[in-house]
Amino acid sequence: MSGDAGYDVVVVGSGGAGMSAAVEARAAGARVLVVTKSRLGASNTGRAQGGIQAAMGDDDSWDDHYEDTLAAGHHHGDPALVRHLTQHGPGAIAWLAEAGVEFSRDGGRLRILRCGGARRPRLLQAGERTGAEMVKALRARVRGAGADVRESTSVAAMAPTAAGWRLRLEGDGAGAVDAGAVVLAAGGGLRGEADRVGEASTNHPDATPEVLEMAVALGARAVHADSWQRHPTGAVWPEALSGYALPETTRGYGATLHDADGERFVDELAPRDVVADAIIAAVADGRGVEAPDGRRGVWLDTPAIDRAHGAGFTAARLAYVTKRYAGAGLDITRDRVLVYPVLHYRNGGLAIDGAAATTLPGVYAAGEITGGVHGTNRLMGNSLLDTVVFGRTAGREAAAAAR
Repeated sequence: MSGDAGYDVVVVGSGGAGMSAAVEARAAGARVLVVTKSRLGASNTGRAQGGIQAAMGDDDSWDDHYEDTLAAGHHHGDPALVRHLTQHGPGAIAWLAEAGVEFSRDGGRLRILRCGGARRPRLLQAGERTGAEMVKALRARVRGAGADVRESTSVAAMAPTAAGWRLRLEGDGAGAVDAGAVVLAAGGGLRGEADRVGEASTNHPDATPEVLEMAVALGARAVHADSWQRHPTGAVWPEALSGYALPETTRGYGATLHDADGERFVDELAPRDVVADAIIAAVADGRGVEAPDGRRGVWLDTPAIDRAHGAGFTAARLAYVTKRYAGAGLDITRDRVLVYPVLHYRNGGLAIDGAAATTLPGVYAAGEITGGVHGTNRLMGNSLLDTVVFGRTAGREAAAAAR
């Protein structure tokens, strides 16, 4: 494309998927514009604490990761997309490391943990806030690559043209721009859905579904778009932390779930939907614990971590969680935590193929706005991998299509 209002690729959204797409499209020689509702990188990606999954262990393989992902998603995932995700996992980790993400190590070796639904350890971390570290590195790559960025800008409308698409933008970067190809990476919009149904959500305030809805209105096919995941361990009390999700690594390190009678009632490392459903059922059966404000939940026995690993382990490995609770007046090394599932992730969304192409010509998509990768339940850590693997694919393919 040519002219001030013309780009080869316009990327809508600037989380992990959008920024990965922008970097790859620029690497392919495309002129790229990133449109983001607030600041570059402000997204659910930056809130992801637990880590990113990839088959990096000596006893692991992408085949096992593939099988675990399909099983956790109740075999509703598209096998070709799951294969693409898991085969490209190790390459995504190497790409992130090259971009500046420093993955945690123990004795010089990558720290690899097991999380729910995984048959063996597969979770890598960059400190306690892996998503935030990814955002930091990718933001620098986007700026360094020379992509144009319009912050505090939203897409009001899209329409096909003879040469691609025209987008009408509103906000600080208002105007009309033409694109040879478009990458939609605006997330699943679950914060907006949570507000609509009156539930708490872990999502970033910008996570509203208008871009997904716009694409569907234009004729894009969607799959499992009504499948939402609840994070099992959303904070119930203290009230100041309501909606905050304790990372799954808390349970991976040994925290256990107990009802009001002190009984364990679920395998804490089962897939997320299994654990969340078990907590909901326990409370519904009258086995929940009432918080001072009347809400109910179950106990997450966080002191069990130090009992299993020794004093100081929790403070070292879960420093961010420990500090957040300490700020609210609770010591998680001594006191149990009251939790209940909270809306967290849209499992489905726009249908894509292995090239990250939607059913709209010239429109690609990546990240939480898409469907088919996770089926109807997502493995923890696969979302960050999804943003990188399919974000990079979308950027490359969009650049090629624009040319």
